[in-house]
Amino acid sequence: MFWWRDTVAGSAGRTADVAFTDRTGGASSGLLGSLNLGASVGDDPDAVRSNRATVAQAMGLAPERLAFMHQVHGNHAVHTTSATAGARPRQCDGQVTDVPGLGLAVLVADCTPVLLVDVDAGVVAAVHAGRPGMTAGVVDATLDKMAGLGSAAPQAFVGPSVCGRCYEVPEQMRADAARKSPESRAVSWTGTPAIDVASGVVSQLRSREVPVTWVPGCTRESDRLFSYRRDHGEGRFAGIVVLRDGAGRVG
Repeated sequence: MFWWRDTVAGSAGRTADVAFTDRTGGASSGLLGSLNLGASVGDDPDAVRSNRATVAQAMGLAPERLAFMHQVHGNHAVHTTSATAGARPRQCDGQVTDVPGLGLAVLVADCTPVLLVDVDAGVVAAVHAGRPGMTAGVVDATLDKMAGLGSAAPQAFVGPSVCGRCYEVPEQMRADAARKSPESRAVSWTGTPAIDVASGVVSQLRSREVPVTWVPGCTRESDRLFSYRRDHGEGRFAGIVVLRDGAGRVG
């Protein structure tokens, strides 16, 4: 179920749980098997609901306390204060909360999932950083939204995504990405132009002096992760962050 997870401790007993799921331990079948969390990839809606409930429970949450986004590869970040299972998600690529016991989720299948945590300030965020979002500045927009809620010292957790060796693109696309983040310029396994989105994201975080934990893993190379580039039409895994208050409230 989990590719990686950890707990970040802060002051006054406050903590934050951070995790990246994989594709195991769910109810979906076929190419979507088995822990697909994406609701717009042609999966059985009952299976998706079951999968999301399974992950929520593993994170110590009721299903209605796990907030998803309608991701559009942009740079819009929102302040999320509630979630309702089955409700239409807000259109954004970054969501921030200061509400304990509310889980934030970002869905990916090659794009870079970023979880941001400022436990002492009581602010966390989830970011969907694909190539368009990385070049449009979704990471900066989300950090700015966190700052507006009092965050001064966030740290970042960057999850598995398609690596630069596996993300072959036209030369012009690589040049456009490199103008925004030179570190994203890459070469594929076959020597052709490529983009390393995660490297670009990490460089943007470090330019803001945000400490980074970069969780290893390439979606295209690992069968434990969904990859759109490897198998078109596959499902989605998630990055999830939950803020806990000093009283241990979990939602």
